[in-house]
Amino acid sequence: MMEDETFTDISGKAISLSCQDHSSLCKEFVVSVPKVSIGKVMVYTCCVWLLAYVVFFFTENTAVLSSAIFITLVGMMLHIHFVKVDHETLLFIGSLGIQLSSSYASGRETTTFIEMGKIKDIVINEAIYMHQIIYYLCVLLKDPSEPNAVARVVPLFQSSKPRLNCLVKVYKSCQEILSKC
Repeated sequence: MMEDETFTDISGKAISLSCQDHSSLCKEFVVSVPKVSIGKVMVYTCCVWLLAYVVFFFTENTAVLSSAIFITLVGMMLHIHFVKVDHETLLFIGSLGIQLSSSYASGRETTTFIEMGKIKDIVINEAIYMHQIIYYLCVLLKDPSEPNAVARVVPLFQSSKPRLNCLVKVYKSCQEILSKC
C-alpha cells in the first residue's frame, strides 16, 4: 500500500510524504522536496553577472567578469552536489534496524544504517531555530556503558525539515513497529 500526502516544511514550502508498507514490521517513508527551479537559478546568475558587468564597466578589469562566471558555475555545482536534497528516505525494518538515505540533485546518494540493538527510542524533539521553535524526529542511540543513558541523538529528515503534522505521522508508524519488536 502506497500513500502520498502533501505537507509543508518549516519555511512553508510544499513537501510530500510517501508511506509504503512492505510488511507489518517494515515501512518506508520518503520525504520529497521540490526540484531545483531553473527560473531561480537564472535570476541569481543574471544578477551576479550583471553586477560583475557593472563593476567591469567602471574598472575595465576583465578578471571581474571571469571571476563572476567561474564563481557562479562552481557555486551552482557545489550547491547541487552537496546541499540540494531531492528526497530523504527512512526505511524501518523492525527486526534489523533503520536505514537513512538522502538523494541529492546531482544524483549523489548517502546512506546510513542503524542496527535495532543500538536504538533506544524514536522521539519528536524540539529546538530553537532563528526566532521560532521547530520540531524534529530523531533516533536516540543507547550508550553501551550505561543502559539507561543516551549516547547520541540522530536527527531524521534534516534537509527537508517537515513540520510537526508530518513528523507525527511518521512517529506513530515507527512506534507501532517498535511496539511489535
